Amino acid sequence: MENTDKIMIPDEIIMNQIYFIRGHKVMLDSDLATLYEVETKQLKRQVKRNIDRFPEDFMFELTSEEYHFSRSQNGALKQGSNIKYSPMVFTEQGVAMLSSVLNSKRAIKVNIQIIRIFTRIRNILADNTDIRLEIEKIKNKLDNQDKNMEIVFRYLDELLEKQERPNPPRKQIGFKTDGLNQS
Repeated sequence: MENTDKIMIPDEIIMNQIYFIRGHKVMLDSDLATLYEVETKQLKRQVKRNIDRFPEDFMFELTSEEYHFSRSQNGALKQGSNIKYSPMVFTEQGVAMLSSVLNSKRAIKVNIQIIRIFTRIRNILADNTDIRLEIEKIKNKLDNQDKNMEIVFRYLDELLEKQERPNPPRKQIGFKTDGLNQS
């Protein structure tokens, strides 16, 4: 009997099977079936028997255009293999739900690994977003500093221009006292 306590699937294999379709990170039914060591039709059958557990944000079927586009872009779907039904794709939540409809220890263990990878990807994306926000803050500060420096240089230029031009004689303002002391 196979030891399923420790399933060793390299994370890179799973990461390479996560695609971005319709704005979601998803995995294909055939890839999941391979990881769970079940036939794709068995996986689909279990999902259809429990379809209430798989709302649109957990699982959806690819259109033929999406299927062909995915195949040409990713090389993910085998060229020349005939598909009778549109492939199902599962979001992170859908993958988590699969462990409840596939009653095997392997499915549960593989799902745990997949969910950890989804979480790691989400954290990486969040870290990148944080870094981008920090870079934007720095850029804004530098832009403001550039503007401030421009103002300072403009002011210095004005001062230099004033210094180079002699000041016209000033008119005196006030009362003229012809040297007499008026009391």
